[in-house]
Amino acid sequence: MQQAVLLSNGVSMPLVGFGTYKIRGKELIFSLVKTALEAGYRSFDTAAVYRNESELGQALKHYLPEFGLKREDVFITSKLSPSDQGSEKCRQAVKSSLAALQVDYLDLFLIHWPGAQRLKPSDPLNRDLRTQSWATLEELNKGGIVRAIGVSNYTLMHLTQLLEEASVVPHVNQVEYHPHYVQEELKNYCEGQGIHLQAYSSLGTTVQLSPLLQDPTVTSVAKRLALSPAQVLLRWATQQGIGVLPKSTNPEHIRQNIQLDFHLSPEELQALSKLKVNQKYAWNPVVVL
Repeated sequence: MQQAVLLSNGVSMPLVGFGTYKIRGKELIFSLVKTALEAGYRSFDTAAVYRNESELGQALKHYLPEFGLKREDVFITSKLSPSDQGSEKCRQAVKSSLAALQVDYLDLFLIHWPGAQRLKPSDPLNRDLRTQSWATLEELNKGGIVRAIGVSNYTLMHLTQLLEEASVVPHVNQVEYHPHYVQEELKNYCEGQGIHLQAYSSLGTTVQLSPLLQDPTVTSVAKRLALSPAQVLLRWATQQGIGVLPKSTNPEHIRQNIQLDFHLSPEELQALSKLKVNQKYAWNPVVVL
């Protein structure tokens, strides 16, 4: 049975999800979804800006019956495009995601970025628009169209601003988090507020040779445990209760990435947590007001 986390509103979410960033094309998505379901994944993460919601929806509709699964057996996450910030645009965007994914509810919907498209990061209108988006998501959550709501790429500042105005505390904050970029203060704040911290870029960059996967500490722990560096990095997060969304187009890696039923020793956890590289591999939301 795959490990799950109980969100603050009682919704259960698998701790390991299948990430679909940069995965495009019907044939490829169908093949990967089948592999992922076979391997035991029951959570799939997409976004409007990934432009693959439709193919993912088709693949799930096709393969769920084959595995004896129903819609409610999988956890589907999508996200609001920065071009759709604001009350009405957000409402329409959720409708579009539902239609593309061919579902009548989403398990989790996130504001993908604290800024709005076409606005300068320093424009105070960013805050107004994301506040409007959040109010809309609260309504949709109350109506059951979205079972849980959250944010992505929100810094401490963005979260504290949101909580000044929100009726619902975000259930999830999806951010970059790995041993080369440990956001300890943000993690502690989220824990204190009952916000589940979910990591993306757990394996570093999507280039062939990720510096994180090549890190000597990571590779030496992996060698000692006879595991892949990716498994070590993913377990480093899940052992701390942090959700992960590994993405791969390699069937063997897809299978390995969910095989995390081992324990890192306190010393191994500590060594990985104290690398102090402070290297970000994705975009930086700190610039957004």
